[in-house]
Amino acid sequence: MLAGIAKFFETYLSPSSERSAADDTPRLQLATAALLIELCKSDHDLHDDETATLLGILRRRFGLADVQLEELLQLATQEAREATSLYQFTSLFNARFSYEEKLALLRNLWEVAYADGRLDRYEEHLIRKVTELMYVSHSDFIRLKLEVRQALERDAGSAD
Repeated sequence: MLAGIAKFFETYLSPSSERSAADDTPRLQLATAALLIELCKSDHDLHDDETATLLGILRRRFGLADVQLEELLQLATQEAREATSLYQFTSLFNARFSYEEKLALLRNLWEVAYADGRLDRYEEHLIRKVTELMYVSHSDFIRLKLEVRQALERDAGSAD
């Protein structure tokens, strides 16, 4: 996993002297997409609801081009089987993203994890590990988890 993700980051996310501050937004978007796909695979049972939520997040919030989205999906599918550590992956977030951007990423992770109506222990473990490796506080980990769960419960209640 790490070699392919590192290559993806270097291809699409590497800093260059030509990049401006506005270029950080697409970099965050692509990094978020890669980790969201890893989360979908974490419980070894890919649910249609999770996939739909993932694609909805990417399209609605980030406006990724279909070509980029397709390449990222292929990379994640191929590399997920080889995953042994998240450190090299999360170190890229630590080097490039603010605390607020990390929180936005964690919120998206929780949204995908809860998309199928239940939180699998492997999903929670992956989010906890990412939280720790990105030096996000445990209180923010819990706060985001509760906020996303409560928002989904409100949405489900209003749909009834």
